[in-house]
Amino acid sequence: MKFPHPPSPPIDLATDWVAGQVRARIPKADMSNRDPAFIARTVGPLWRLARAYFRAEVRGMERIPEDGPILLVGNHSGGNVSPEALVTTLAFARYFGPERPFYQLAHNLVMAVPVLGSFLAHFGTVAADPDSAKAALRSGAAVLVYPGGDWEVHRPTWEEDRLDFAGRTGFLRLAWDERVPIVPFVNYGAQQNALMLTRGDRLARLLRLDRALRLKVFPISLALPWGLNISDLAGHIPLPAKVTVEFLPPIDLREVLGSELDLDRAYDYVTAIMQRALSRLAEERTLPILG
Repeated sequence: MKFPHPPSPPIDLATDWVAGQVRARIPKADMSNRDPAFIARTVGPLWRLARAYFRAEVRGMERIPEDGPILLVGNHSGGNVSPEALVTTLAFARYFGPERPFYQLAHNLVMAVPVLGSFLAHFGTVAADPDSAKAALRSGAAVLVYPGGDWEVHRPTWEEDRLDFAGRTGFLRLAWDERVPIVPFVNYGAQQNALMLTRGDRLARLLRLDRALRLKVFPISLALPWGLNISDLAGHIPLPAKVTVEFLPPIDLREVLGSELDLDRAYDYVTAIMQRALSRLAEERTLPILG
């Protein structure tokens, strides 16, 4: 005799409904949405704004290969506002020109926001997906990825000098399979645009956010204009923290590892290089926010 399955708990039904609504609003990754003419018109004014507000400083652009596919790998900071993502994207477009194909991988929720998602798509931002990343690299493009994702971007402000990819190694497999160099880069200062108090990862698990929204966190921060900012889904007004971004020398994993991909060794190697650079940037600072 077959017994009927027990009904799903209300929280799971709500979770599945939210997940369906979000998926329906995420545009399919379409690299043709990138608009060099739009970038050419807007990159100058946006860069001047970033320079004035965040006193953006970008170092080491000359270390990036001048052409061909590359994987840019950075630490993620600043909550859902992420000033360093803005600074990095604008700096790349200014340095290499809008015609060089350049795509940035973003969380699904970012691309699901109608106006914001459409604006970012003009700059080459697509929902993070392995197939999209592979397609972009095979087309000869530069691809930017933040392996730490929502976990790292919402780390407490007092951990801003710590790289935290949470053991994620997908970027290493991607670079290895596509035979492209990794160009690591680090930022410091963006995490000071608000006071990040906690990731809220336990609360995220309780609310089934991973199932509904692919979120490992439910962060709590002190931020403008909300004061106590719960979840940061609506974003916030960033404080004018000084943001420094530094690109490091390219890494050829085959030169480091030989003919076999050892993910643990590769992860330790790349993250150690980035952590040393991040610690050095932190040591340069004398005052929070002001720099």
